[in-house]
Amino acid sequence: QVQLVESGGGLVQAGGSLRLSCAASGRTFSSYAMGWFRQAPGKEREFVALISWSNGNTYYRDSVKGRFTISRDNAKNLVYLQMNSLKPEDTAVYYCAARTGSMVTPSRAYDYWGQGTQVTVSS
Repeated sequence: QVQLVESGGGLVQAGGSLRLSCAASGRTFSSYAMGWFRQAPGKEREFVALISWSNGNTYYRDSVKGRFTISRDNAKNLVYLQMNSLKPEDTAVYYCAARTGSMVTPSRAYDYWGQGTQVTVSS
């Protein structure tokens, strides 16, 4: 059974930084795509950043390009989201997700989800 556990959320001022971590267990993830998604109150869940576990390819939504970096640690089965220059509009619950196969953006394509971690950016 795949388990994903996020950590690292919190309250930060605009312009600040946070690093989210996702601990993955229960599978060998070499054929998986991993993603960070977020959901703000009253809004649909949206993808933030994706990474291919096998080759490390990444993909970002336009609004976070140049500010966020997704990475993985193969030895520790960890996926990170480094978030810099945070803005109030980044405030949301952030989720880690996994699926077998290629990186895709729709959240409905992901089979496994963590419980989420709250990120709040104050102005």
